[in-house]
Amino acid sequence: MTESLEARVDRLESIEAIKKLKHVYMMHCDLGYPPDKLGPLFVDEGVWTSAAFGHHDGRKAIEDFFGGVSAQIVFAAHLAMNFVIDVDGDTASGKWRILMPCTMMESGQKVSRWILGDYIEEYVRRDGQWLFAKIDFMVNFDVPSTESWAGLESVRSA
Repeated sequence: MTESLEARVDRLESIEAIKKLKHVYMMHCDLGYPPDKLGPLFVDEGVWTSAAFGHHDGRKAIEDFFGGVSAQIVFAAHLAMNFVIDVDGDTASGKWRILMPCTMMESGQKVSRWILGDYIEEYVRRDGQWLFAKIDFMVNFDVPSTESWAGLESVRSA
């Protein structure tokens, strides 16, 4: 059966809303990781997880994480790309790539770094608004800008 025009429009509008959600998330990360701006982008039972940055269960834990990470990452430019978003009614999934030039504090010194990573995400629509249900971030490499990442790369298994 052919998808109705209404369903197609809803799916396309949902994809655009999820893209905006992701870009707002990235913008706030680039502006110092303010917990009061990032927390409301997640459902209360949301999850943010990463082998490199820890597992944070629930909006409060996510806000606490973002409240502390700005002391470690003092500058960031989140460059999101290569998205694939699949919508199924009021739930959706997404995959993104990120290239992030950043400045990190290491032993009291600022170090310029390159981080390449990928996100696997889940979203839910609540009261007409798309929110993050889960962000799973994997670091593919994280190196000082003066060093090569050759041989340090990691990727998710299929």
